[in-house]
Amino acid sequence: MIRLTSDIWVSAYLTRLRLADIPAFVVQRGDATAGAVLVKLNLLDGQGIVFQRSFDLQSGARNWVELISGDEADLDCAIARQRGFDPDLWVIEVEDRLGRHLLDEPGLSE
Repeated sequence: MIRLTSDIWVSAYLTRLRLADIPAFVVQRGDATAGAVLVKLNLLDGQGIVFQRSFDLQSGARNWVELISGDEADLDCAIARQRGFDPDLWVIEVEDRLGRHLLDEPGLSE
């Protein structure tokens, strides 16, 4: 299966969010070709969720799973730790009081 490069996936994701009127921006740029992506969902009330892509070894499926949720300061610390392990990591911040992130939409989990 052909996989999109990270920069193309990020661009497509930001476009889909923009079309749904959901504000989002790149907090940290990672490796354009193969950098992993974290998505921080900021609920705009001091709370949020960070999602990371996970690979299911049994089915081969790639899904978005929750890495951490809670206070925004805790999320930012977790993201900083992840960036310490992986400097090629992309970080996207989505801001939506309703908790919309579109990661469960067709085409975004691949």
